[in-house]
Amino acid sequence: MRIILADHQEVTQFAIIQLLQEVGCRAYEVEKVGSIAAIKAALHDWSDVKAVILDYTTLNTSEEELLLLHLRYPQVQFLLFSDQLSRDLLRRMLLGSTQFSVVLKDSPLHEIQEALALTVRGRQYICTDVQQLIDAPEKEEPDRSPLSKTEKDILRLLAMGKTSKDIAAERYLSVYTVMTHRKNIFRKLQVNNAQEAIRYALRAGIVDPLEYYI
Repeated sequence: MRIILADHQEVTQFAIIQLLQEVGCRAYEVEKVGSIAAIKAALHDWSDVKAVILDYTTLNTSEEELLLLHLRYPQVQFLLFSDQLSRDLLRRMLLGSTQFSVVLKDSPLHEIQEALALTVRGRQYICTDVQQLIDAPEKEEPDRSPLSKTEKDILRLLAMGKTSKDIAAERYLSVYTVMTHRKNIFRKLQVNNAQEAIRYALRAGIVDPLEYYI
């Protein structure tokens, strides 16, 4: 069985491998990689992959790519080491699936050990600080998006692959009205096409990446 370890720092790689041995994972082959592309290549034959341990802070990847990996490889556990994950991403990952575990880089040693042990056993682990962040009451923030509610709804439908004709039929509008909304969306977001608008919507949280990639 394999464990994929994605981290650029040799010292961190060495420390994680030592901790894996301490928590009873000596029999696993640890495959060290240094990029999201290398993770995807290592997962090409995922039948013997037990877990992917990755440093989200230094690895050049995005939230959307992680969520897409989760959808493509539902049998694989992912443990993220990080110090800059957004609260929205944490909630989408951790509350929507038990595939993701998270531990902070400055978490106590016993939490890191527990995170490694549970991840390899196929169980989710959320460190104390992250759990407190998720459970904390959410502060209401003003909506800074330039789009109206109708424009956001239409943008979500575009992200789901709907055509202007489909949207018009679903929302009981004329195709001309939908096209006008599209033009207004592009103008307000200062983009030239639907793909650029969808990328904005993903970053702004208007469109859920899980919904988009499905």
